[in-house]
This record gives sequence, structure tokens and C-alpha cells, in this order.
Amino acid sequence: MEAYKRWVRRNRDYVRQLSSIASGMTWLLPERFATSEIGPEAVSSILGMVTTVNEHIIETTPTSVHTSSAETSFLPLSLCLTLLRDLETLIEVVAEQLYGEDKKWNLIALTEAAKVCVRLAVFRNTGYKMLLQGGETENLKDSDDLSPQESMGHLRKPFQNPGVGPNHLQGRAMSALSSFGQNARTVSEPTWLRRVQQQKAILEPPTKVIRNPSMLTFLSEKGICGGLFVTGETMFVLRPLIYVLLVRKYGTRSWFPWLISLAVDLIGNSILSVITMSQDSRKDQHFQFSKSEKDELKRRKLLWVLYLMRDPFFSKYTRRRLESTQKIVEPVPVVGFLAEKLIELLIGAQTRYTYMSGS
Repeated sequence: MEAYKRWVRRNRDYVRQLSSIASGMTWLLPERFATSEIGPEAVSSILGMVTTVNEHIIETTPTSVHTSSAETSFLPLSLCLTLLRDLETLIEVVAEQLYGEDKKWNLIALTEAAKVCVRLAVFRNTGYKMLLQGGETENLKDSDDLSPQESMGHLRKPFQNPGVGPNHLQGRAMSALSSFGQNARTVSEPTWLRRVQQQKAILEPPTKVIRNPSMLTFLSEKGICGGLFVTGETMFVLRPLIYVLLVRKYGTRSWFPWLISLAVDLIGNSILSVITMSQDSRKDQHFQFSKSEKDELKRRKLLWVLYLMRDPFFSKYTRRRLESTQKIVEPVPVVGFLAEKLIELLIGAQTRYTYMSGS
């Protein structure tokens, strides 16, 4: 296993390119969306899991020796989330084969419940930071907002007593004592010991210990904006599970699960948008979104397009539009063939909840 890890780390670019090509080729497997075929989905899931493990090996490369406690707790949870995402389509297909179209939602609900538990654990362990890519990408908000000089400034800045300048009598006395102590230690220490200490300081730079706040501490520090943020993130995490439980009860032909899911998405994103607008208007430094978090909000809004691919909206409106478009471009050489294949893939993918879940 160690030999394989070393090979993956040495050939990381080649491994990523190969994984990307293999993932794309799985969409061209015969009978990919047939209800009687589990093989293509098993191949796709296995390739996805191999890709996930390889990425985990690359991200945990030994070159980054010093990792914080938040990063150490994040990586296993992120790996669990990605593996669940790789397996969820296979779980759906197997459940449909064993239990039928209606009963498959029981296993899908269990899968979504597991994802909710892991995401809430990530949300708590990272100090209640926004979940990037659903919790699969680490939110390095603190390091993104600081420049390299600012992040290391606390290590280079000497201690200075407020109100005591270098020209002050007490300041000169303290400076003299400090210099005397440094010179005395330098003279008393042998040269070889100083070299060892210098090399150790270079190889093992001081690390900042970050302790994640509790929920009460977070809410007391961030105030109303913090409470709204936790509410919005919790709605984002729970939305897929709410949708699946409603579909399990009312079926895919009912508008009720579709509308409730859309309402939860709109309300949750509106809450986070209100926080963003309040930051821009008041320039409040107490609670700020980083650039990566603002990009995450845009990504979540783009996921609303998937509502066009979910029943009953898809059956009543989207599918008819796709079929009419196919008839229009069908006489055009090449374009008609490509459009036909693309629409065939879209219609096939729509039959799987996991492809259109947005979770």
C-alpha cells in the first residue's frame, strides 16, 4: 500500500487525467440507464471510489507535515462524504432492482440521512464555517483572508508594552535587560547546539493551535448574523433529506415535495443573502464571508436549475421542450445526431434521483 501511495503522489497529474478520462467514458457504457443493468453503475461507482482514494492520498502528502486539528478532523469526514456520493447511484439502482420503484426511496432516505449526519459533524468540527461543495472541500477562510505577511506577522512582531517607547527610561531599561539576557544565553550555549536549534526551528515552524468554538460561543460572538447563518446552513444540509422523505410519502408525481424543496432552498439562500447584503451596507467586520464562501453561494443558486429536471416539472414541461427541440434539429447533419445523444443522456439521467439531487 505504501508503494502505491508513493506512486500516486509522484504521478499525481497523470492519475488525475486518467481518472477524468475514465469518468467521462463511463457515460458511454452500453445500457447505462437501463433499469435491468447494474454493471455500468457498479463500474462507475468503483472508478469514483478509486478516484476519491487517490485524491485523498494526494491531499495527505507527507510534504505538509504540520496540520491543524481542524484539518485532521476534516479529512476523514470529507472522505466519507465523497465515498457516499460515489456509492449513492449504485445504491439507488440496487434498491430499485430488489425492492421496486416505490420502496427504493427507503434506502435513498437512509443514504441522505447519513450524508446529513456527516455534514453536520463537518459543520461543527470546522467551527461552523460554510460548507464548500457540500462539505467535501475544506473551508480555509482564515488563511484566505490573510496575506502571508499578516499570517506570519504575529511570529515576527516583538512584544512591546503599551505606552513604553524606546526613548522612555523604563523602555531603555527593559531593552538593556533583554539584550543582556540574549547575549548571556548566546555565550553560554555552544555553537553546535545553536545550529541544531536553528535547524529545528526551520524544519518545525511554530503552529497556531486553533480551537473550534462551541455553538453557544459562536452565537454569542456573531450575534444575530451568526444565528441566521447557522439556520441557513442547516436548511441547506437538511433540504435533500426533506425532499426524499416527502417523495417517499407522496410520490414523484406530486407537486408537494417539489414545492417544499424549492421553498427550503429559496429561504435558506435568502437568509445567507441577507447576511451578505448587511455586510456590504454596514461594512461589519464581525461576520464576513470570504471569496470562496461567496462563490459557494453562487454555486448553490446554479443548482436551482436542477428543479427543471425533477418530476413532476420535467414530465410536464422540460421533456416536451427537449423532444420538440430534437425534432427541429434532427434533419441537420451531425448536429441532429449529437443533439439526439445529448437529449437521450439527459432523459436517462433524469430517471436517477442521485444525478438530479444536487446534494
